[in-house]
Amino acid sequence: MANYKMEFKKKNIGLKIFSIVFIVLVAGCSMITQPFVKPIKSMPPVVHTPLLEQHVRFLSETVHPRNYSELDNLNAAADYIAKHFKQLNLTVEEQVFDIDGNAYRNIIASLGPKEGEVLIVGAHYDSFHDTPGADDNASGVAGLLELARLLSENPPSYPVQLIAYSLEEPPAFATQAMGSSVHARSLSDSKQKIKLMIALEMIGYFSDEKSSQQFPLKLLSKLYPDQGNFISVIGRLSDSAETRQVKALMLGATDLPVHSLNAPRALNVIDFSDHRNYWDADIKAVMVTDTAFFRNHNYHQLTDTASTLDYQRMAKVVQGVYAVVQNYDKN
Repeated sequence: MANYKMEFKKKNIGLKIFSIVFIVLVAGCSMITQPFVKPIKSMPPVVHTPLLEQHVRFLSETVHPRNYSELDNLNAAADYIAKHFKQLNLTVEEQVFDIDGNAYRNIIASLGPKEGEVLIVGAHYDSFHDTPGADDNASGVAGLLELARLLSENPPSYPVQLIAYSLEEPPAFATQAMGSSVHARSLSDSKQKIKLMIALEMIGYFSDEKSSQQFPLKLLSKLYPDQGNFISVIGRLSDSAETRQVKALMLGATDLPVHSLNAPRALNVIDFSDHRNYWDADIKAVMVTDTAFFRNHNYHQLTDTASTLDYQRMAKVVQGVYAVVQNYDKN
């Protein structure tokens, strides 16, 4: 009988260890993927897909290329963005900064009340080297401009800034020459309180083909779909509450699938855009993205053209971000 008791104890200990490991794994996966987010329903207004395409084509065709050395094209892009903001009767200002004797411009549109914590939505308008940069990142800027139109018709109840940044791409990337770095540092200096920063980084490329979605770690392929037919919300582990809320609001706005990832910043692909500079300034920030080169094989290539984008699904991304801007911290 003693042998049976001993065997039972061993099995019981093994079961407890297995249970603990299982719970830790489930908790870890839940922390990373936010799988049980309940959608917060809303009815965002209609996004004009022809306008999205118009903006993308202007940036990727008319003022192409838009790299750091093409100052005329960069300024034409900045003028185009500022013009559209002003046509909506938004308050528009420019943040001009000098890099190696050249002037670069962040274009900032403000909506809502003047007092209170600010929610920032930003997208960079420069492109990599000589590439058209349709998805990277004319798509993000097009989304920003259409978001501005929607918000101008339905102003938010708290301060919102929509910012088009210059100099996100190399050689400025990960340096203080990034336009978003300039802006984030200015917020730290002014002690302005920020509710959240959302970076729109490549929001126009989708695929329903199997195995069209890749991942930085093999483990992640077990946790997410292998079809690139969703939009992603990316944040640090410390941004999990913000990621949950953004995801819930985006899920409730349209039928577009929304997946999220919270990871340590050591997984450095999570900071490959302008939100990284707000993290450096101790500001909560997330990235909304189609996952860039993990899906879009045109990334940083001459084939990153306007005709490769899905404007219908891009419109749903904009509706999702609109829902976030209008309803963040209200539930």
